[in-house]
Amino acid sequence: MKSIFFTVTLLALSTATPSFKDEWTSFKKQHGKSYKSQAEENLRLSVFMDNMKFIEEHNARFEAGMETYYLRMNSLGDMLSEEVSFFLLGLNEDYSDGIEQPMEFIPPANIAIPESVDWRKIGAVTPVKSQGHCGSCWAFSATGSMEGQLFRKTGKLIPLSEQQLIDCDRGLDNGCGGGLAFHAFRYLKDRGLQSEDTYPYEAKDNKCRFNERKVVNGTKVRSWTIIRNGDLDALQKAVATVGPISVSINTKSKSFRFYGGGILTGDGCDPSSVNHAVLLVGYGSENGKDYWIVKNSWNTWWGEKGYIRFERNSNNTCGIATHPSYPLL
Repeated sequence: MKSIFFTVTLLALSTATPSFKDEWTSFKKQHGKSYKSQAEENLRLSVFMDNMKFIEEHNARFEAGMETYYLRMNSLGDMLSEEVSFFLLGLNEDYSDGIEQPMEFIPPANIAIPESVDWRKIGAVTPVKSQGHCGSCWAFSATGSMEGQLFRKTGKLIPLSEQQLIDCDRGLDNGCGGGLAFHAFRYLKDRGLQSEDTYPYEAKDNKCRFNERKVVNGTKVRSWTIIRNGDLDALQKAVATVGPISVSINTKSKSFRFYGGGILTGDGCDPSSVNHAVLLVGYGSENGKDYWIVKNSWNTWWGEKGYIRFERNSNNTCGIATHPSYPLL
């Protein structure tokens, strides 16, 4: 088996065109990549070549006006899909809560919502963060919604601690092993959350060092609210009237992994199979195409400076309306 693996990866290296080899050298330098053996580098080159081909073919269609978004190579270019799922996702799809049930969002009646909303422009969204190689997307989604609600309550935008959730919320969540924003809100009930400054992010599981004296005023969760599964109209009204919303999406496609900009469509994206937690911060339209604005936790090198725009239509693109929730402070 080892000899077959080595032969295949050597073949990939020997068939790499000069252009690919130059791009490979540039990729390794740009992202600080190094490998333990020649066999591993050959494997990584093979993965990189396959991803480059996918990106180039897609972008050719984009240039021809056949796609509404473009792709861009990034630091994930040498990683297998399974590795991306293990290191950069972390959504636990168990939505059960045996302690108490949340309230369901009731859309406000007789209120005309704006044609576009962007909570970044209002000051309710902190800068894009990076979860690193830790399956803590759920914690970033939860703190993002908490930060938005805290801003609406106090007028102060304070980056809150994902690490506290990773270390201390061990009831239904599992640190870097995955979790759910909904469960994080339950953990924070009557407890509160420290700031990122007093409990900084480490991208790994650690012992709980929660200090109640350092809790940010106003972060004790009274309750939490869910938005009905698949109700796109309610989701739009919620983000317009409530603030940033914790949502879950399907990110299994290469198109999401290498998204560079534009409006991502849901082609081949199963809305019932979500695997990544993010933050919905608004919506709008461009050239007659409606979209959602979503904040990711993969740093600013990904997407539109850390954000992605999803097509907003009746098809629940990539499951964005499958499990939305937000806290009540």
